[in-house]
Amino acid sequence: MSDLIVKAAVKDGLSDHNVSADFYDALNEEVAELLDDAAKRAEANDRKTVQPRDL
Repeated sequence: MSDLIVKAAVKDGLSDHNVSADFYDALNEEVAELLDDAAKRAEANDRKTVQPRDL
């Protein structure tokens, strides 16, 4: 699986906290699942365009 997140952006977003190395992998997996679910919802509604409402 390719990286779907930008580690530097995540670190900046959590600048007041320490971020463990395995957090990025877990976050990447969550994002991948979110995208997969959104794509399935779009397909279920006969669309090829994924829209915000698919989240």
